[in-house]
Amino acid sequence: MEILAWILAGLSFLVGIAGIILPVLPGVPLIFVGILLYGLLTGFKGFTWTFILGQGAAVALSFLIDYLATAWGVSRQGGSRLALWGGMLGLLFGVLLLGPWGVILGPFLGSFLAELLASRFDLYRALKVGWGSLLGFLGGTFIKLVLAFTMIGWFLWVTMHP
Repeated sequence: MEILAWILAGLSFLVGIAGIILPVLPGVPLIFVGILLYGLLTGFKGFTWTFILGQGAAVALSFLIDYLATAWGVSRQGGSRLALWGGMLGLLFGVLLLGPWGVILGPFLGSFLAELLASRFDLYRALKVGWGSLLGFLGGTFIKLVLAFTMIGWFLWVTMHP
């Protein structure tokens, strides 16, 4: 049963990391699911409440990072609230409509178009805000990758040093 637990956890980790890069999948939550699957199949051997709650807090932090990174990028360039929402919607619809390219183009286009409307068609401002949204998204993705590898490292430490 432990081999199955390792396989399922490993697959969840890989799909989770892919989900951070291609946000069609919920990346960090999938890593947490892998940890919980391992725990369920092994009787939570070596897991403490601190470990489980810490991993859950990391998932909550990942959602906050998504919002804050985009908000930081948009606001850093003087973008409006509408541009912030445009970036988030652009990410969601960009991935659905443009596939992997939507990860890069979605936040930019969403913020750009929203700021274009909010600024009464100030093209320079809208381009600047779109760029800020993209940079914020990419920075957030990097931070979530660090968070994901920290979660996996902590999991490996707990499971290999009971």
